Amino acid sequence: MDPLNAVTLRVNGMEYGGWKKVRIGAGIERQARDFSLDVTWQWPGQAQEIPIRQGDRCEVLIGEDLVLTGWIFATPVRYDARQVTRSISGRSLTADLVDCSAVNKPGQWKGQSVQQIVTALAGDYNIAVRSQVAETSKVADHTIEPGETVFESIDRLLTLSRLLSTDDTRGRLVIIKPGSAGRAVDSLVLGENLLSGEADFDFSGVFSEYRVTGQRSGTDSSHGAKASEIKATAADPRAARKRVLLIHESGQMTQELASARANWERGNRMGKALMLKYKLQGWRQSNGALWLPNMLVRIVDPVIGIDRDMLISEIEYSLDAGTLCNITVGPPDAFDPEPKDPHKSRKLKKGGKADNFEYLIPADWKPGT
Repeated sequence: MDPLNAVTLRVNGMEYGGWKKVRIGAGIERQARDFSLDVTWQWPGQAQEIPIRQGDRCEVLIGEDLVLTGWIFATPVRYDARQVTRSISGRSLTADLVDCSAVNKPGQWKGQSVQQIVTALAGDYNIAVRSQVAETSKVADHTIEPGETVFESIDRLLTLSRLLSTDDTRGRLVIIKPGSAGRAVDSLVLGENLLSGEADFDFSGVFSEYRVTGQRSGTDSSHGAKASEIKATAADPRAARKRVLLIHESGQMTQELASARANWERGNRMGKALMLKYKLQGWRQSNGALWLPNMLVRIVDPVIGIDRDMLISEIEYSLDAGTLCNITVGPPDAFDPEPKDPHKSRKLKKGGKADNFEYLIPADWKPGT
């Protein structure tokens, strides 16, 4: 294999390569990236022992690019009378946040930012935290619920603030900003570097009205109905008929948070209905850089009528019958913590033909607009 795309597993000071099958997955809505590597020997007499055990810390590289830091979780063996296939699979260091219970003591935070609380929750399992977004305002109260995992507790907190978290190549938890991986050098064009595409266009999760309710503890200046009956509504006339979704938020709710959550649900759900899946040849762009999750890329797909910037939300590097990338892309608005009103921000492309979806989402997207 081309050394630029050779996959190396580092464990216990040793490096292992020559894998016959590779699968490495990452995504901006996944808390832990994962991998699976296979190598096959003919039988009898040629099978080799790989001195790797479950629980070993590891790194996975593509060429010189680190793509995952984590733990070995499984070492399955498959064999018959002719050959033996040994596999190594694992997940990011952040997998412990997904699997393990939140056990912080006392397990309650008052008057701290989202970043501070997330750092405390993840720190109990020695996971470092980075934030690409500005420090949030102070959260009145966040309390661990009995039996929830660390990530479930973090996810409740982030959902309230319309933020996303994932992991990075070093196994750290990252509170991300959409598009922070930069803009791709290459466009993805069906019939050129895009081998195939798939689109569900499932609008079953889209509603005409989003109603958010909640409550918070009363204060001297805000009590009674003002504290116990927080309500907000966001309408979406793009839905063809009356469809109402009621969302009751737990935790300390404010009118501002309720309004922001309703607006976010409207933008996020429409964006998710427009997610697209593609298969492309190779793992790297023409400049040698890897395709990455959270990267903005121009998609040109005349079959469904798309010609716009999209965000890579999920990526899988695959080696089996060739070196392939499986990616999922969606409108950046779907992941924006502060989506704008769809009719105020929607506009047709200047000087060009509109694509098939500009009646649903803005023609162009820029961070912070």
